[in-house]
Amino acid sequence: MASITDFSGGHSGRETQWMLHFLISLTIVVVAGGYAVWQIMTLGHAAFNTTNAGIFWGLPIVLYDYFLLTSTGLVMVAAIYHVLGVEAFRPVAKRCLGLALAGLMGGVAVLFLELSNPLMALWATPLNMQTQSPLFWKILLVGAYTVLLAIVLFNSIKQPTVRPNPLVWPLALLALAITLVAGSVYGMMAMRPMWFGGEIPVVFLIESLVGALAFTMVFSHLAHGFRHDRMSDELRWLFEGPLARLFGALIALHFLLHAGRAVTGWWSNAEGLQVWDHMLSGPLFYIGLGVCTLVPLVLMLLPATRSNGLAQVTSGLLVMIGLFIARYEFIIGGQQVPLFKGSWVQTQLIEYTPSMTEWALLGLGIGIANMVYGFAAWKLGGEDEA
Repeated sequence: MASITDFSGGHSGRETQWMLHFLISLTIVVVAGGYAVWQIMTLGHAAFNTTNAGIFWGLPIVLYDYFLLTSTGLVMVAAIYHVLGVEAFRPVAKRCLGLALAGLMGGVAVLFLELSNPLMALWATPLNMQTQSPLFWKILLVGAYTVLLAIVLFNSIKQPTVRPNPLVWPLALLALAITLVAGSVYGMMAMRPMWFGGEIPVVFLIESLVGALAFTMVFSHLAHGFRHDRMSDELRWLFEGPLARLFGALIALHFLLHAGRAVTGWWSNAEGLQVWDHMLSGPLFYIGLGVCTLVPLVLMLLPATRSNGLAQVTSGLLVMIGLFIARYEFIIGGQQVPLFKGSWVQTQLIEYTPSMTEWALLGLGIGIANMVYGFAAWKLGGEDEA
């Protein structure tokens, strides 16, 4: 049997592949992280293009939420086997948990560098007892989630086979709670009309799950190859059956939710929603919704491409990019209308362009996530029943 990370003893070629994956990721971390840290130490928070004029949360917050919700989604996908007992998802359950930790570490690293004093935030935020704020509960939930995820993964290293783990029950509940609370952080802000709404936690949940399946698709094929005829019958049936169909269904839900909010926002003349006119006038929205969402949806609907490994990886990569664009436009767009001015603004929205330091943090987050996963795949193999 192959390792679930495909690198137990005797798989020297795959060990070399993941060793290179780790070393390339480490190089990205050193270069991007070194530049970001140097800029922050030299310029302080002036290294970021966020301002007191209204764009308080810039690209680093986009990255943090993107990585965090991908992590929680991956835990929920792993729970399909560990909690719901769906045997078909057993071959990817351990990989999903490993990717969840990798994504979490990448996101937290970016957030820590964005905060002026991250160590103070660790104790000051819980102790301020602002229980009416979703951010208060989000911090507590993420802390508990991190500890429990580490325990679950440590226990899985010691087990030669993948078996249902009862600790995934509370872990999955924490993942679900974090996802919904993260949506509420934005959905409860009545002063930000683009964000405000009870549907936002549901949107975050769908995006979390579809992103998790995209990462599962890509990294599973990276481990096993694009040729399904060279996979075991169990793994091939998972990729061509339940996983592909679930992925397609969630892409469709994401498309409908995203398109529905865009049409409603564009049609409405409510104060603060004029930002939709600005977003729909540029190419980024159409790249995210059309190329990166509609194309994968078509690929996953057609039987000929739904069972093709290359089409699945292409769909996964496009969905990853599309979700990032959607998260960027949601967070940044929601701040472009100055507070308490509404329709007075007309077309004078607040402009924002990420600085080089903020783009370096993107490289740092991606590098750390891939470095953590690559090291685990290289050194910490476990048995893959597929």
